[in-house]
Amino acid sequence: MTSHQWGRVDDDGTVYVTTAEGERSVGQYPEGTPEEALAFFTERYAALAFEVELLEQRIKSGVLSPEEAVESVKTVHTQVSDANAVGDLAALDTRLTALTPVIEEQREARKVEKAQRAAESRAEKEKIVAEAEKLAESNDWRNGANRLRELLDQWKALPRIDRSSDDALWRRFSTARTAYTRRRKSHFAEQHEKRDGARVIKEKLATEAESLAGSTEWGPTAGRYRDLMKQWKAAGPAPRDVDDALWKRFRGAQDAFFGARDAAAAEQDQEFAANAEVKEKLLVEAEALVPVTDLEAAKRAFRDIADRWDAAGKVPRDRMKELEGRIRKVEQAIRGLEDEQWRKSDPEKSARADDMVSKLEAAIAQVQADLDKARAAGNDKKVKDLEENIASRQAFLKMAKRASDEFSS
Repeated sequence: MTSHQWGRVDDDGTVYVTTAEGERSVGQYPEGTPEEALAFFTERYAALAFEVELLEQRIKSGVLSPEEAVESVKTVHTQVSDANAVGDLAALDTRLTALTPVIEEQREARKVEKAQRAAESRAEKEKIVAEAEKLAESNDWRNGANRLRELLDQWKALPRIDRSSDDALWRRFSTARTAYTRRRKSHFAEQHEKRDGARVIKEKLATEAESLAGSTEWGPTAGRYRDLMKQWKAAGPAPRDVDDALWKRFRGAQDAFFGARDAAAAEQDQEFAANAEVKEKLLVEAEALVPVTDLEAAKRAFRDIADRWDAAGKVPRDRMKELEGRIRKVEQAIRGLEDEQWRKSDPEKSARADDMVSKLEAAIAQVQADLDKARAAGNDKKVKDLEENIASRQAFLKMAKRASDEFSS
């Protein structure tokens, strides 16, 4: 009989393994020597030990989920318990049992990690829902739809949370998307209707503009074009391709009319150039009247100049503002002096100014009398009030006398 620390081989080639419960037959190896028989079953043990070691590494590295780890340990436990191998099977069993607390630690860690991921997912989904609900109430038709698609992709990338909370948040998100989509469709349907209405209006405006393009009634027609432009702007946009084509028609008609008007005006300006030369000479006479020294003479001279000015006729448009401004400046200087003299000689205003002076002087005399009495009585408070009263009235009297002097000068 050949012995080994964990097993033996009897004379008929039967191999036994030694366990805590005693010996257990693991098989026969009749064709070889006892040493070869033990080596064969010892190699089986080595293979089993390697599998246990590999399982330890996989569990400790976290490659397996706790559920997968538990099932794997059970499987290997069974393999070890029923193993037809020679070796320290109890040690392998102990190593497998030692993996249970490791698996439980991992299970708890994964629970914490899962709870944290769920909390983060909940927070992100609540943010997504809040933004979607805000978009649902907005009028950002250009960017809103794209942003909602981005939010949907973000939602899909997040892990689910508990079913009831996840479903409730999803319903809010879905409702917001639906509300936005309905409002957006309604907006564009309304816009389409408005654009179609604008197209009808602008077609009429373009047709009328074209009918006016050949008019030579420059003033009324220019005014009508201004009205048509206001109506064009008020009509709003038509469909883009139609709008551009209608605008070209409308603008082309305008350009044709105003081009013809400008050409006619330029021709007239040439005719009016001689009139401008006459008015420039009249301005020399008129401007020589300022500053005015003799009002009546200046008025007579200016009336004569004004008559000749009107008789000279129209001037080129680009000279009109300049020439009219210069003649008006002379007229204003003469009129200003005339108004000033009238103001000073106005008998009604002069009488009012004299009356004001008389009333103020009488009032000051009365206050002065009261002041003398207060001083005699030693009433300091009343003296102070009356002195302030007199000072105030004297200031008014000074201004009134100045006004009276102006009228009498």
